[in-house]
Amino acid sequence: NDMCVLFVRGMLFLFLTIVGIPGNATVIVAFLLLLYQEKRLLAADAILLHLACVNLLVVVVRALTETLASFRLADIFGDTGCKSVIFIYRATRGLSIWLTFLLSTYQCLSIAPPGSSWASVRALLGHYLAFVFLFLWVLNACMTTAAILFSFSTKNETSPIDNGINVQFCYLNFPSKLSRDANGAIQVGRDVVPMALMTLASLIILVFLYKHSQQVKGLRSSGGGGAGNSGAEQRAAKAVVALVTLYVVFYGADNGLWVYTLTVKKTMSSSLISDLRLFFGSLYAALSPLVIIASNRKVNSRLGCVAHEKSAVEKIKNLSSM
Repeated sequence: NDMCVLFVRGMLFLFLTIVGIPGNATVIVAFLLLLYQEKRLLAADAILLHLACVNLLVVVVRALTETLASFRLADIFGDTGCKSVIFIYRATRGLSIWLTFLLSTYQCLSIAPPGSSWASVRALLGHYLAFVFLFLWVLNACMTTAAILFSFSTKNETSPIDNGINVQFCYLNFPSKLSRDANGAIQVGRDVVPMALMTLASLIILVFLYKHSQQVKGLRSSGGGGAGNSGAEQRAAKAVVALVTLYVVFYGADNGLWVYTLTVKKTMSSSLISDLRLFFGSLYAALSPLVIIASNRKVNSRLGCVAHEKSAVEKIKNLSSM
């Protein structure tokens, strides 16, 4: 029975690995090609590149290691392995959340009329984007120190711990109920605050898109001009709303299960709820690049160029071999 559970667990994380690593790597390569060709990246593109890098780390550090461990292909989760994997996963997971919030905020500011104070805030944010990235890295690393202090391998434990949380191959062994609940509250707060703010930003974007479509309909019915040059902004706004929707669904489930774990004591010693949390927490990192690839024309055009060059090279090889 335990082997069957481990097999199903391994297959779920294998799915995340197969989808997430190529997807995020594709987005990273596309934006690096864009950077090489144009010598610079727009702020929104830089955020998407950073998000893809962080999501790739989430998938590699969590989904890939869980796959290897479930199928007994590697012995990763000793004490040091547990501390490293949980720390990197939680820090990058938090970064993924805050970068999605940053992207939705930037896109929300992009619909502000030129010359307004909000447009100035957007320009300021774009100018100091590197410092914002650094601040978010430091913030999430500092909020994840519990992973280093309290993570231990399950190999060293023969019985459940009163204030511990079982995450299959590791325990988070807190010294007291208060420290466990405080850490849990910090983790939930770190997720819920950007979730609420990015949902608000997405609602503002949706209202703007609705008003804009009504204006376009009015212009067409009166025989006026078309939609102008805002097509790219419209597509970018819709893509951001899609990413935020993915985030709210998957991380909402993750946080709901986390609160359930903290409030129902019998779930502490079982890894089932933790497994579900890890799956939903990694699902956004694995699937979000598919949204970016499907909706971002810059990514599509770079991938199209690579495919075209490969086909041209193959044709030349075929001609030379004749």
